[in-house]
Amino acid sequence: MIKVAVNGAGGRIISKIVKTVLKTEDMEVVAAIGRENTPHEGKDIGEMVGVGKIGVLVTGAQMLSEVLNEKKVDVMIDFTSAQTAVEAIQTTAECGVNVVVGTTGFSEAQMDEIKRSIKENRVKAVISPNMAVGVNVFFKIIRDLAQILNDWDVEIIEAHHKHKTDAPSGTALEAYHIIADELGVGGDESMVCGRQGMVGARSPGEIGVHAVRGGDIVGDHTVLFAGEGERLEIIHRAGTRQAFVTGVIKAVQYLMESPEETKGKITTMEDVLSLK
Repeated sequence: MIKVAVNGAGGRIISKIVKTVLKTEDMEVVAAIGRENTPHEGKDIGEMVGVGKIGVLVTGAQMLSEVLNEKKVDVMIDFTSAQTAVEAIQTTAECGVNVVVGTTGFSEAQMDEIKRSIKENRVKAVISPNMAVGVNVFFKIIRDLAQILNDWDVEIIEAHHKHKTDAPSGTALEAYHIIADELGVGGDESMVCGRQGMVGARSPGEIGVHAVRGGDIVGDHTVLFAGEGERLEIIHRAGTRQAFVTGVIKAVQYLMESPEETKGKITTMEDVLSLK
């Protein structure tokens, strides 16, 4: 039985993850972590997500290392915020516990900290900006198309609910980096986030990235390849957050089955789904 801890208790995606883990034969939820001094402390996570008591009480982030060690956790799942996740990943790695991270918005410096923690403590990790299976197939398709349509203009449009705090989304940024790498225009120099006023004609190698926020949109991503007289659009739409949860479960199972050489390395959903 895989012993799972969730970080982000009280969040919508974590609630769905808890429900799904409880229905998965080879997994059990043994710990639930909220933010430091969370008002949910002491509440049963099962009752919080609407499935009744399961005997797992929410604890604050200040008790993370103690909980991980006491419950002998195999994998910690994190869906929080960037800074919260960095600190949680460092603590979790120091405890020798593997991590699945769906949190987005990491800076380059934060990712360097995460990589160092994973490497130094030789734990396994799956970190992806989007855990949905379909999105990761979407990534593969746009990578292949960027190779073929390498002289077409490319624009990326993402749409999310009004409560999302980071922009562009992690998925849109990943799409940008995939395409930029294939076109040989790496880095962020070619990224244009929105346009306004007399900006002039489109520059060669420019990749537009546009963010839409409103309502309860779970997550829409479009990559538009525009040629002369024709265009091709690749679209992924997430109807519910369950799309992400399905990928998270696959990622947890992958970590437990992956070979020793994955210790100390960050893998992605491409590895989980054998898309590389």
